[in-house]
Amino acid sequence: MAAPPTIKQLRYLIALSQTLSFTKAAEICFVGQSTLSAGLKELEDGLGVQLVERDKHSVSMTPTGLGVVERAQRLIAQADDLADFAHGSAGAMTGVVKLGVIPTIAPFVLPSLLPKMRESFPELKVALREDLSANLIDKLNRHELDFALIALPYDTEGFLTKELFDDEFWLVGNQHDPALKNKEITLTNKLTDRLLLLEEGNCLRDHTLKACKRSHLAGHEGIEATSLLTLVQMVESGLGIALLPEMAVKAGLLTQTSLIARPLTAQAPKREIALIARPSTARIEEFNALVKVLKESRGC
Repeated sequence: MAAPPTIKQLRYLIALSQTLSFTKAAEICFVGQSTLSAGLKELEDGLGVQLVERDKHSVSMTPTGLGVVERAQRLIAQADDLADFAHGSAGAMTGVVKLGVIPTIAPFVLPSLLPKMRESFPELKVALREDLSANLIDKLNRHELDFALIALPYDTEGFLTKELFDDEFWLVGNQHDPALKNKEITLTNKLTDRLLLLEEGNCLRDHTLKACKRSHLAGHEGIEATSLLTLVQMVESGLGIALLPEMAVKAGLLTQTSLIARPLTAQAPKREIALIARPSTARIEEFNALVKVLKESRGC
């Protein structure tokens, strides 16, 4: 019968899978390389399988090793949640909560969120991480984050998900562009052919394509922005038009530009802002507090 692995052994394995270097993995785990190597050998012996392939020049994970790492990450997350629960039982709303936010939300929500959290919960510190949705999901699974503020639609299966509020898309273009002469705009194929997009991997790109009911836009093949600020600059330079979230428009992203924004007609495309966490999180009170403050900041 296979011997149950220890938390320490699983942490060693996860660190090695991330670095593919015994030296770097040992540094991450704050142990000597010989200690890490011995721990991994005990893990393999206990499970009766080879998890790591190593020689003098390279390190790689076996297929079984990759499967064990995936399960180990979930086990470590649950173990850390248990520790958080025990630590937090002395008093909720204290310590540090690690919040991830996608770049197309962070600049427009955090300036109002953080002061309200400090005012309401002075003993609670919010540590921030800005990243793409896929990376935030991965960090949640690896217990590097407590919560993530993202935009739906996005696959959040297996997570505790609280939908907060809608964020409609507005059309942005040059003030002299005939397409923006009306107070409300209908999104036509002629307009969507002129749309500029964020780069691959940004969920706002996917939301824009969904709003256009298109799988891709051929009009600007190879011309993509890395951020909303760059997207605005590209529109201002005359390369095309763009769909921007309402929160970005109302936060003043177009200030000091020659651009104007117009809402779209009835049943305008939108994204839904949501807060997500692991179902096993021990910080449910902090989760609910963030939900409450976020909704209040939008007048929900």
